[in-house]
Amino acid sequence: MTTPNKTPPGADPKQLERTGTVREIGSQAVWSLSSCKPGFGVDQLRDDNLETYWQSDGSQPHLVNIQFRRKTTVKTLCIYADYKSDESYTPSKISVRVGNNFHNLQEIRQLELVEPSGWIHVPLTDPHKKPIRTFMIQIAVLANHQNGRDTHMRQIKVYTPVEESSIGKFPRCTTIDFMMYRSIREQSLKST
Repeated sequence: MTTPNKTPPGADPKQLERTGTVREIGSQAVWSLSSCKPGFGVDQLRDDNLETYWQSDGSQPHLVNIQFRRKTTVKTLCIYADYKSDESYTPSKISVRVGNNFHNLQEIRQLELVEPSGWIHVPLTDPHKKPIRTFMIQIAVLANHQNGRDTHMRQIKVYTPVEESSIGKFPRCTTIDFMMYRSIREQSLKST
């Protein structure tokens, strides 16, 4: 008897941020859901707490819509799933779609997840491996483990690449002390 291969967990996205090469931009977007149980909505999906989650309340596909006010460069999508805690509520098939609005979304990734436990990193790149530019991202849960009806997603993070300064090349700030003041330094350089 063989056991299915489990989806390997990815690194904590906070480690990506500490490298200084990406920045989380989910707070710049308007988030909406196809459905949710009361008290298990967008706030829980974005609260940086792996113990809370969004729980859908309706028929599949279950949708998470992330809309930006302007066309935005997006490099990586990180989704936290935990099969041990959520069992039949855990997604097993996810579609990631991008576009200008609901009417022209195109699927760019489809993932098969096998008992995921941890962060799932989804690269959002074009055929040339460059980050995509989009107004909207839609995550569609197409199926759950054990044919579950509703779904749980614990966290979703959206990352953009950090652009090099056009004023000059500076070393990357990777310590916590430097990172705290990085945005102040970048703003003062842009205003000069």
